[in-house]
Amino acid sequence: MNTANNFDVIIIGGSYAGLSAAMALGRSLRNVLIIDSGLPCNRQTPHSHNFITQDGETPAAIANKALTQVLNYSTVKLQRGFAANGKKTETGFIIETLEGLEFTAKKLIFATGITDMMPDIKGFDQCWGISVIHCPYCHGYEFRNQKTAIMANGERAIHLASLVHNLSNQLTVITAGKAEFTTEQRYKLQFHNIPVIEKKIQEVMHENGRLTSIVFEDMETIKLDALYAAVPFKQHSEIPAMLGCELTEMGHIKTDPFQKTNIAGVFACGDNSSMMRSVSYAVATGSIAGAMVNKELVDELF
Repeated sequence: MNTANNFDVIIIGGSYAGLSAAMALGRSLRNVLIIDSGLPCNRQTPHSHNFITQDGETPAAIANKALTQVLNYSTVKLQRGFAANGKKTETGFIIETLEGLEFTAKKLIFATGITDMMPDIKGFDQCWGISVIHCPYCHGYEFRNQKTAIMANGERAIHLASLVHNLSNQLTVITAGKAEFTTEQRYKLQFHNIPVIEKKIQEVMHENGRLTSIVFEDMETIKLDALYAAVPFKQHSEIPAMLGCELTEMGHIKTDPFQKTNIAGVFACGDNSSMMRSVSYAVATGSIAGAMVNKELVDELF
């Protein structure tokens, strides 16, 4: 193995969490490699919000500025590509990219994010992150006082409805099947004049990702400006599973408060390890992961 391919730390994923971890490590003079495929999960989102100093900026602008700053640290390198395989060795880890390159490191940080699994609804994926949204804190203010629906059922629908109702009283819950609410939950929806539609959505009508209406399977149409949707996800990278990283019941990589997984030397941060999907949270957990990895390296040598 070429010694130029040996690093203290490999960070898989070069978006907000990964870059934040890289900065913490670069400032501690650690030799770091970031492997990034260039496909962040929020690439369709027009603007980032709820992150002080960057409110309203495009996600790409934030990431590009961060990358420029991180690469100013001479010990941090970037490799464009997709990390496809990984295995543990006696001294650390080997990571192989889809392009056939191999790199070794003492420690690993997964900042790989998740992949949202889009439902079979025409137009849904074209609107995802633009007007079909997941988080009131990230997007809700921009759709305040507008015609809004929530595509969810049970407790998840009630949780979202409680948050979104504060932003718009033009609110409808779409359960896409038989509604699963307790008597108390039904009373809450009725008390706040939130109708429930049990029909499935067939198509999301839009103009360049901006929702205009939705069409149900019986061809009924209602006008909408925004649709909140709780969609399932999977881990974007299969390498944590290859290494034996434990997942939570929801499917996130399980970490301790310092972003450490159950596998020695392996850390995870950002969307892959928390339901708190925001740029600010990804940056925070990345910074913690970078600091804790540096501490492990220090403790092993000092």
